[in-house]
Amino acid sequence: MGSLWSRLPGGRLLRASLVVPVVALVLVIVNAISPVLPWLVLWLPALAAAALLALNFRRTYRADHLPPATRRFWRHMYVVSILVGLGAAAQAADAAITLHTPDSQISIGQVVFDGAAVIIIIYAMLRLPFGKQSRSELFRVFLDAGTLMLGCAVFMWHYSTRHSIHAADSRVIVISLAITTLALLAVFAAGKLVMTGTSSYLDRSAMRMIGIAVAVGAVGPILRPLLEPFNPHLFSDMVTLPALFFFGAWAAEKQRAADYGSRRGVRESRRRSFSVLPYVAVAAVDALLLSVALPNGAEDRRVIVVSAVALTALVVIRQITAFIDNGRLLRRLDHGATHDALTQLPNRALFHERLDKALTAPGEHPVAVALIDLDDFKEVNDTLGHEVGDLLLIAVAERLNGCIRAEDTVARLGGDEFVVVLDDADPQAADLAAQRMIEALRRPVRADGHELPIRASIGIADGHSGDDASLLLRQADIAMYRAKGITGTAAVHFTPGADHTDLGLELRNAITDGQLYLLYQPIVALPDRRVLGAEALVRWQHPTHGTMPPQAFIPIAERTGLIVALSQWVLRAALSELSTWTDASLVLNINISQRDLREPDFADQVAAALDEYGIAPHRLTLEAPAVGSAGSGPSVAALRELGVRVALDDFGTGDSSLTMLAAVPVDELKLDSSFTQAGADQVPVAASVLNLANSLGLTAVAEGVETFDQASRLADLGYASAQGFYFAHPLPAAEFSELLTGTAVSPAA
Repeated sequence: MGSLWSRLPGGRLLRASLVVPVVALVLVIVNAISPVLPWLVLWLPALAAAALLALNFRRTYRADHLPPATRRFWRHMYVVSILVGLGAAAQAADAAITLHTPDSQISIGQVVFDGAAVIIIIYAMLRLPFGKQSRSELFRVFLDAGTLMLGCAVFMWHYSTRHSIHAADSRVIVISLAITTLALLAVFAAGKLVMTGTSSYLDRSAMRMIGIAVAVGAVGPILRPLLEPFNPHLFSDMVTLPALFFFGAWAAEKQRAADYGSRRGVRESRRRSFSVLPYVAVAAVDALLLSVALPNGAEDRRVIVVSAVALTALVVIRQITAFIDNGRLLRRLDHGATHDALTQLPNRALFHERLDKALTAPGEHPVAVALIDLDDFKEVNDTLGHEVGDLLLIAVAERLNGCIRAEDTVARLGGDEFVVVLDDADPQAADLAAQRMIEALRRPVRADGHELPIRASIGIADGHSGDDASLLLRQADIAMYRAKGITGTAAVHFTPGADHTDLGLELRNAITDGQLYLLYQPIVALPDRRVLGAEALVRWQHPTHGTMPPQAFIPIAERTGLIVALSQWVLRAALSELSTWTDASLVLNINISQRDLREPDFADQVAAALDEYGIAPHRLTLEAPAVGSAGSGPSVAALRELGVRVALDDFGTGDSSLTMLAAVPVDELKLDSSFTQAGADQVPVAASVLNLANSLGLTAVAEGVETFDQASRLADLGYASAQGFYFAHPLPAAEFSELLTGTAVSPAA
């Protein structure tokens, strides 16, 4: 017996609610065969089921994890369960004490309590938010609910109401019509509830149980003709009420088990674009029509009835087929609107929707956002073509999607940026997720015959429910730029206080408080590796965040306008170091921005700094990523007239172009590292750039040399100078000065 009890569905309350209607059915069958039990005993299961229902509803509306609108609905249902229990008690007392016959089996107490209960049910259902729907959608919902109500009305008329109308007692007629009307209104409200968008507040399976409960209560009177022949004191409510209460209890338990987090598998389930309930109602009425017309009708009437039912069935089948086709089309359109066409991942719009759901879900829980940026994707596009770049993005999307949990969401924001919503993930769980991503991206991607290593920067923002979604994404972006300063694929958590605004204020102080310093990367001659000079690279020794690379604060300097002051500090600090080098042939390269070139007195400031430190202008090379932007031409011309060399940085990528060389002449081309590191079997863009430089009388310097093969290939092509980790990593001023005492650099370890 204990084993059988444990196999029953749900918890103890639901199991008890399931046993009660079974007991009620057994008692009714026993007394139908031979009335050996007092009639009051047959009403006890209904009273017990009502008490169990009230306990179930009370437990549900007190569940903290449910949304407020959901708890309010079940609080109303708790009141309903008490009223229905009182109505059942009133009916039991009236039937057992007065021994009414079936013609007068509805008591005044039952009408009052059950009527109030139905009104509250309708009120509770209509108070639920139904989502944003157009007038035409609401009109269709009302039509469908009306169809369901009319179908139930036909059954109630045939099996119940018409018998009451034929009764001599007008009191019975009024009471029966009142109960019928209220029951039909409840059916209408339940139909509207099931066929509108309330899944955000009521669990879908709970809604189905509610619909079944309402149907049992509304159609229950059809059992009356089956019980009358056995004994006039057998009531259909003795069986239907415990069954109705059981389905209500089951609905409450399913509601408590509903998950209102941002789980993809729970909240994103596929839903039909139409409801089958109206068609079920049509089919049921057609079946009733056949059962009434065929046995006793004339031959002509039978043919007409059967034909009408067949035509109705054909129309319904055609309508359902059209709905299914429209549903498929709508799902495709919806998927295209919410997913990235290339990777099939959620797009930016769906990402924000998922993140908002995670942050607004009931209860306190952590939420983390991980922003992933591919560091070398632009080089892949520029050197190998967009087709290979697309294959790389698809492979990265598959790997990221394969290493997250079911409740997480990975999306593509655009370009080479991906983002992951880590729901219910504290910093430790976010670290584990980031480690899985790093491991997934460790293996190179083979695309169109090329083996492409993946280097990514991952920024993590740790938040919790109630946080602002845009703030979390911005924090992840800041952390991602900090991760770019770490070699290889790395993940960095956002640290409070490292916001753009705060960093902008701190950067202003850093420029004057000695927190900035310079490193020098040697520029060497090929192939003898003599030191020709160096490129000055700025770093920020932040008191809290440690050493920060340029990628972490240069964009902030650009946005806040501090880039001009920062460039001035770098210029003066670098020229001060250059003045200590004894070899007057050594040159120094300094990076500047387009904003610097747009300053009207920039050339004058450079000239003043050269005079202050006694530096010959030809020893200074200023590198800019673009020199042809609006307003930069006069500064470039003034610098070259002064004798300062101007270099076009990262040539071949970004904004650099041949048009720029024609509009604003420069002295030097810095070959971008993506071409330097290209394989020997690829198109020799490096050779083309060198030929272009030679034809224009410019110097060509190769950046990003990392291997012996790259250095040898560049030397064979005719490059006279290069720089990169193969020769030396960026060095502090003291170490670079020691390097100058030798005649050549050795390959870096």
